[in-house]
Amino acid sequence: MKRNVRYTVIIPVYNEEAVIQESYHRLTRVMQSTGEPYELLFINDGSGDRTAEFIEGFAERDECVKLLDFSRNFGHQIAITAGMDYALGDAIVIIDADLQDPPELIPQMIEKWKEGYEVVYAMRSQRKGETLFKKWTAAFFYRLLGALAEVKIPPDTGDFRLIDRKVCDAMHSIREKNRFVRGLVSWVGFRQTAIEYVREERYAGETKYPLKKMLRFSMDGITSFSYKPLKLATYLGFVVSFASFVYLLISLGEKIFTASTTAGWSSLIACLMLLNGVILILFGIIGEYIGRIYDETKDRPLYILRNKQKIEKVKLKEVKWSVQ
Repeated sequence: MKRNVRYTVIIPVYNEEAVIQESYHRLTRVMQSTGEPYELLFINDGSGDRTAEFIEGFAERDECVKLLDFSRNFGHQIAITAGMDYALGDAIVIIDADLQDPPELIPQMIEKWKEGYEVVYAMRSQRKGETLFKKWTAAFFYRLLGALAEVKIPPDTGDFRLIDRKVCDAMHSIREKNRFVRGLVSWVGFRQTAIEYVREERYAGETKYPLKKMLRFSMDGITSFSYKPLKLATYLGFVVSFASFVYLLISLGEKIFTASTTAGWSSLIACLMLLNGVILILFGIIGEYIGRIYDETKDRPLYILRNKQKIEKVKLKEVKWSVQ
């Protein structure tokens, strides 16, 4: 018989043995303070340390702890997706284990949810312990995404949020491979609101998002929610064609009406290199979209589980869409 669950907390983890015990204790204190039944659903994303071992120990002692163990590292966004697939709660909270996002904010999210909001996301008013470069690039990315995306995605937000059961059920129907979860939550709609907070320094361990992963993640966000980069080729084509036509008229005028023509192979080569660089950049943008189409056509599963501990498969509610 399934245990009634009011709240599910999804915690994706990857090599977090230095912080996982503190994370478990703080989450447990916060969720016990609600006075309602809950589950802590940890998703081990192919950790190479003792993270899974610690969680298995929690699960043996605490009936509220559950574990999904991936066969390898599939990525943070896929881990969140797996948590949504198996979450049983009426409200689902997504939070990382590094404690940069404070678990103590969860009761405020629950209050907003009980007021009728179906998505409550945490908006960062300050980011402690991060370099100026990281802060600047993050701010630039969110503004760029806001300008390009067809859907309004709140700036300065991560995946730390609460979503209603209806939102979670709607997310089940979205199975694209290169996922940008915070964008998908905005795309499905429903009543959404924000809670501001100060993002703390990482409690222990190292960041799991180096520059290379951040760039890839940014590309997933932009290509998943905007076709405008593809339109860039058309716009640049018109601009370059117009500039070339003007330059041709100037060259012909000099040839016909003056005694000398403009010399300089170096300027010609520089122009050619510039145009070739633009063409290669555009090919790269097109290649990103084609690569994502290729991933979708293979239709491989989003993740593979090595082990499930105390997991019950959630029975999905049918989500019906109607066009007025």
